[in-house]
Amino acid sequence: MTRVRLCAGLLALALAVSPAVTTSAAAAPAGGASAVFSRMTMAQRVGQLFMVGGSATGPGSATYTAISKYHVGSVMLTGRSTIGRSATLTVTRRLQSRATYAATLSVPLFVATDQEGGSVQVLQGPGFSRMPAALTQGTWSTSTLRTDAALWGRQLRLAGVNQNLAPVLDTVPYAMRSTNKPIGYYRREFGYTTSVVTGHGDAFLSGMLGAGVATSVKHFPGLGRVTANTDVSTGVTDYVTTYSDPYLAPFRAAVKAGTPFVMMSLADYNKIAPRVPAAFSSRIIGGMLRSELGFRGVVMSDSLAAKQVQAWSPGARAINFVNAGGDLVLMTDPAQIPAMVTAVLAKANADSAFRAKVNAAALLVLSTKQRMGLI
Repeated sequence: MTRVRLCAGLLALALAVSPAVTTSAAAAPAGGASAVFSRMTMAQRVGQLFMVGGSATGPGSATYTAISKYHVGSVMLTGRSTIGRSATLTVTRRLQSRATYAATLSVPLFVATDQEGGSVQVLQGPGFSRMPAALTQGTWSTSTLRTDAALWGRQLRLAGVNQNLAPVLDTVPYAMRSTNKPIGYYRREFGYTTSVVTGHGDAFLSGMLGAGVATSVKHFPGLGRVTANTDVSTGVTDYVTTYSDPYLAPFRAAVKAGTPFVMMSLADYNKIAPRVPAAFSSRIIGGMLRSELGFRGVVMSDSLAAKQVQAWSPGARAINFVNAGGDLVLMTDPAQIPAMVTAVLAKANADSAFRAKVNAAALLVLSTKQRMGLI
């Protein structure tokens, strides 16, 4: 299936089966995703392929510049905040005010954060429940977790956050629970078996989606069997996972359940695509995720500010991801956005094949915004 047909199929499916989340008429641009896409400049389309980081307590000027000057269409609230829900809403409204006609053709932003629970809960304070670690959530009944996830999702929506970079669907073997630095060490897994991770991941996902918050399951094809953390280490390699690995089961279920986003791991997978991060591998994105699992939503990267990918220039990181079939570049360091956006735009203007990938990705992001009620 071509990427253009993929986008059209996603849009039709989303409108048919997904509950819309209402936004004010003044905020949402007229027409559907395809109509909005057709009116965008190439620079605005490229901007939809990026999510820039900004402090949850109040982004700095580089984040605002990414939106207004570089047309970036999504933001991640980073760090840790205890300012509470009301103050966070002020932050998100200020961000949305930068999504002007000149910047994004008035298309609102996806505003995302990491709200997993335990040590990975960015937004805290009055109006936000204190979420336990996923390993604790995994001991609850799935019905209880679904109900609580819906509550957490409503709290995010009331704070102006419409995307949660969760749930974590990596399965960590029990024997690696303390040596698995990115997941097990922080108790970010729902459990030590794929059945527990699948059931509880689905419950978390459905609760969030029911509250109108887009989910981004992570980190495909799994970070549960590595020992180092791609955020702070280089050469992080999985020597176990195979193309049709049993540990893919939670991701397969999440795709079937309709997650709008899948986040790619930055680790290398020796038995699938050696010596290349998963986010830069067309075999993993196009083969495993798109063809084998049938995912039709937005493929996003883990933050390309990570130590694991710093051997590539910022521009090369973004281009490699899009060339491999990725749709949304997450860059938590706003200072690197200008180089990335400039490189992608230059290549799109010079290379028709790459331009087609950019157009397809932009339309897919816009279609997902329509699914979530932003268009």
